[in-house]
Amino acid sequence: MTQLGQKESEIFELLKAVKDPEVPVLDITDLGVLRKVEVIDQEVLVTITPTYSGCPAMEMIEQEIVACLNQHGYPKVKVNLVLSPAWTTDWMSEEGKVKLKAYGIAPPEKATEDKSALFPEQKKVGCPQCNSKNTELVSQFGSTACKALYKCLDCQEPFDYFKCL
Repeated sequence: MTQLGQKESEIFELLKAVKDPEVPVLDITDLGVLRKVEVIDQEVLVTITPTYSGCPAMEMIEQEIVACLNQHGYPKVKVNLVLSPAWTTDWMSEEGKVKLKAYGIAPPEKATEDKSALFPEQKKVGCPQCNSKNTELVSQFGSTACKALYKCLDCQEPFDYFKCL
């Protein structure tokens, strides 16, 4: 993220009110999809990157960005959807990862690459309920395409894991 001017910085803060419709405890800054805010000739240009190409939440997020800024006195808003560079879980805030765990979704692990296909042992993901690493992958796809479904073998609770991308 580049250094923002005062007005852009204020707008960036306003946009923390825009939540991810699929994971409402996260705002678009926590998620890292808000990439840039610019003000050019009284128009606000907001650049966002989807968590994955074709993410169904992006249209709603775009509408919420425009509504939020209109409500705060910015009538001219343009949202640019940028696919390159591709979004990565590295862009998520640490605060967002804490919020995910509190919500019951295991946050992404530190590394963006998942080498489980190369090794016989499955990736061990900590349970957001009891913190056990005694978990197993149930499905590569959880409640949304960006999450995998796991089950804790200790507390027996199923949970989503926000996949590293």
